[in-house]
Amino acid sequence: MWKTVKASLAIVILLFVALTALILMNHSDEKTSVKNSGPFADVKRYQPLIKEELAKYRLEKYTNVLLALMHQESRGEGGDPMQASESAGLSPNEIKNPKQSIEKGVKHFRRMLIYGEQNHVDFPTVIQAYNMGAGYIDFVKKHGGKHTEQLAKEFSIIQVRKEPKVYNCGGNKDNFRYPYCYGDFTYSTKVEEHIKSLST
Repeated sequence: MWKTVKASLAIVILLFVALTALILMNHSDEKTSVKNSGPFADVKRYQPLIKEELAKYRLEKYTNVLLALMHQESRGEGGDPMQASESAGLSPNEIKNPKQSIEKGVKHFRRMLIYGEQNHVDFPTVIQAYNMGAGYIDFVKKHGGKHTEQLAKEFSIIQVRKEPKVYNCGGNKDNFRYPYCYGDFTYSTKVEEHIKSLST
């Protein structure tokens, strides 16, 4: 009888251990699922690549900035998630490899960062220049050194007047950017919001 009780007790303990392990595994899966979900899930999968590329220039502290830029550019989708083709002198979306896109995107960001520091403009100007190019840094330098959406609009309209057939928002006057169709004058504001969200 004692043997039967011991056997039954052992079975109960084994069942308890198995059930506890199962609960812990499910809880862990739920935590992982939450961690890997959300609006930034697709860009966060590129975090190791971005950090590795930034490390080549000792710029790892800008990892969240590059993640935010990628989120604004593509939400982490496609072969050119940094939308770096044009900044590399290529046709739009010519880059088809995310790793190459990150390499080119980091180089473009670094160029804007260095140029921005040399010209004593604020960091929001550097972010906006990722979208509008180094010319925007020159423009802001002449107008106080601090980015505003109004300055971005003014710079945009100058570029539009140079090539109105190219920068016309696809002819869509309902586009929120119209008539400021060169770049996105709200770009820096949006990216900074992403940076805050990624940092919380």
